[in-house]
Amino acid sequence: MASLVAIQPKQPSFSVLPSSHSDFNGARLISSFQYKRKPCLSKGALQVTASSEKKILIMGGTRFIGVFLSRLLVKEGHQVTLFTRGKAPISQQLPGESDQDYAEFSSKLLHLKGDRMDFDFVKSSLSAEGYDVVYDINGREATEVEPILDALPNLEQYIYCSSAGVYLKTDYLPHFEVDAGDPKSRHKGKLETESLLVSRDVNWTSLRPVYIYGPLNYNPVEEWFFHRLKAGRPIPIPNSGMQITQLGHVKDLAKAFVQVLGNEKASKQVFNISGEKYVTFDGLAKACAKAGGFPEPELVHYNPKEFDFGKKKAFPFRDQHFFTSIEKSKALLGWKPDFDLVEGLTDSYNLDFGRGTFRKAADFSTDDMILEKKLVPQS
Repeated sequence: MASLVAIQPKQPSFSVLPSSHSDFNGARLISSFQYKRKPCLSKGALQVTASSEKKILIMGGTRFIGVFLSRLLVKEGHQVTLFTRGKAPISQQLPGESDQDYAEFSSKLLHLKGDRMDFDFVKSSLSAEGYDVVYDINGREATEVEPILDALPNLEQYIYCSSAGVYLKTDYLPHFEVDAGDPKSRHKGKLETESLLVSRDVNWTSLRPVYIYGPLNYNPVEEWFFHRLKAGRPIPIPNSGMQITQLGHVKDLAKAFVQVLGNEKASKQVFNISGEKYVTFDGLAKACAKAGGFPEPELVHYNPKEFDFGKKKAFPFRDQHFFTSIEKSKALLGWKPDFDLVEGLTDSYNLDFGRGTFRKAADFSTDDMILEKKLVPQS
């Protein structure tokens, strides 16, 4: 059985980050709907004008993207429910977030506990609640989405977190939203979900982020570099290091998710969401060093084909050029990233790794294999 409950601010099950975390980069969320930059607002601060209140369900929402998205939606006056299995705290106080702001947010957040793979329960519980909008943050397969659509025939909008990983590899970059998808991609479930949404009589929007970074990131993106920089180690980078990629800050992604809500221009559309500029692998290592206040790192290039790393991943990015155009999002939505890369990495470092918090402990075993072969003279 699952239950729908309001989250109270002082429940002992909450995981509150240490009070030593300071200023959350001024990211106090001011109620508005149209995003207008003002000189007094710091990077990542969002301003939105009031919109009609919606009954919103977020599938997932306790780890990374949803943590920032749920705050924006609650601040706008929407009724927000998180659907999770209840294994992680539904709410946590963010670094620099005042006790008052956190108490106000957490007191308004609702929780529907259940397993989205229990399709019968999903249908019965969602149809009983009758949500206006669904944000699907953690959906991976089309079969997980069908019960939600079946349960909510009057749904106003289904907003899906897809991935730029659905694109078919090509020599012609950047990727545009109309580019072919890869049916063999490990993200093929997301591509199939988008196809399902197209086939159903539902108003949908799909966002395709590239590599997401920022505070609380559970994927070893910037954290991978920060661990090596802190340890004063060389940074192993595959091949030339001139491979071009793209990163987008989680707060900019959350802002985009809000801007498509109720937006006619977003109806039945796919949008790439990421940073404005591209970066090489070498450039990313140097940007992480700059963000964390470290000296410029020693970069060691290697040929991955010369090593057997087993099941371990020696580098956190796909070894290829991989980036998208975000011009459609800028033109149709009026959305634009607040963070450039170094500013965003600095935000992530200051509010997370630099405070001593990270998701995965450092593992330099593959580095050692590379460095032993590259730095020891061969006979």
